Amino acid sequence: MKVLFATYPMAFHTPGGGEIQLLAYHKHLPAHGVEVTLFDPWRPRFLEHDVVHFFSCVGGSVHFCNFVKQLGLPLVVSSSLWVTEETKHLYPIGEIHHQFSLADRVVANSEIECDTLARIFDLPREKFVSVLNGVEQSFYEPVPAELFRHESGIEGRFILNVGNIEPRKNQLALIRAMKSFPELKLVLIGHQRDPEYAKACFAEGGEQVVYAGTLPHDSPLLRSAYAACEAFVLPSTLETPGLAALEAHAAGARIAVTKVGSTEEYFAQHVAYLDPSDVDSIAGSIHAALTQPRGAAAIQTQDLTWRAVLSPLKDLYESLLTK
Repeated sequence: MKVLFATYPMAFHTPGGGEIQLLAYHKHLPAHGVEVTLFDPWRPRFLEHDVVHFFSCVGGSVHFCNFVKQLGLPLVVSSSLWVTEETKHLYPIGEIHHQFSLADRVVANSEIECDTLARIFDLPREKFVSVLNGVEQSFYEPVPAELFRHESGIEGRFILNVGNIEPRKNQLALIRAMKSFPELKLVLIGHQRDPEYAKACFAEGGEQVVYAGTLPHDSPLLRSAYAACEAFVLPSTLETPGLAALEAHAAGARIAVTKVGSTEEYFAQHVAYLDPSDVDSIAGSIHAALTQPRGAAAIQTQDLTWRAVLSPLKDLYESLLTK
């Protein structure tokens, strides 16, 4: 079986969880008997493939998806979208509805996300399929904390946040919550996706905030940072559920994470939850995370390695070939 992967043209300018997911699918699906090609606009090769899988519903994506259906090919769309009645006015709902209507299946990362998308867009629930987010096996393998400390020059205790610096990731509220912990630094790792927002974060945080730049996703330094931190905190306005949180969890870090989105479906009672709109709640979750025994977050109720979680995706592709 041959599947063509595509996404919007600017996706890898500041790659985030959706792009990491795409590359992980590309890497691990061959173990399930699925041959994946990354779309090349100079050599499209649509008709050499059995299925086209498009990642994202960023504005304009519907045009690519419409062309795929005009060719008569099965279309799968990964939504990477958490939307509610209260937030749907922030999105081009009509265009996304059109894109989802074109798709033979829409892949989300949790059952609650599938339920929500079907309800918001008034589409059949059976159109939506849950494929869990995963982590590389390497995140379960210990890396010395000293590696990151030596490279970064950070010696004291610190809270860690990994993610693109932008309003949705809510680092500014985290920085304000950190004022309750003057003995701790806050280390930020990630692209400055919104430069003005990043500037506001650094100004608010002052010397308590250390910006460690970006790290390749497969870097041992990233795994070492998870090992070195006192707790990993992800106060996003929503997550489905946040690859960085899954990776920190696999590495055994103490975790505080937003309760908005599908996080509870993944982490159950093993992490501290926070309300991203409430600075006091974020501070309280940090305090709760710090009281956890180190390594307790690594309790696993299911295998979340990429190879394990992708089995339903292979089944999904095969089901479209029998139509």
